[in-house]
Amino acid sequence: MDFAFTAEAGLAGLFLASFLAATLLPGGSEVVLVAVVQQHPDQVTAALVLATLGNTLGGMTTYYMGRLLPQYLPPQKSAMARRHGAPILLLAWAPFIGDALCAAAGWLRLPPLPCLAWMAIGKAARYLVVVAGMGMV
Repeated sequence: MDFAFTAEAGLAGLFLASFLAATLLPGGSEVVLVAVVQQHPDQVTAALVLATLGNTLGGMTTYYMGRLLPQYLPPQKSAMARRHGAPILLLAWAPFIGDALCAAAGWLRLPPLPCLAWMAIGKAARYLVVVAGMGMV
């Protein structure tokens, strides 16, 4: 059975799937990305941007959920984590550990803008690899 969808519906679904996949809810957005790009190859750039944006916003939602948790770290450990910790969010895309890393970054009170930047870079790289694997880049 063929399942066809408009580019707009596919991109909206991709954004939503990417957002939800980066929260504590289970799910993967790569399958949706592949489906959108296969049916609408002219939308590769838009698909990459929306998948990255949705997944990054979902990761930041998890980050802010982590900030709601009480913090019990000595100030010197917290300062060290703030100074060196945000680059670990390059791995925020990884299955099983990615959501935990985002929540931990919030719990550790790492600064949000560096977390956002590192998270977006890692997530964009992952989506680029998926699309490149399809021969679309």
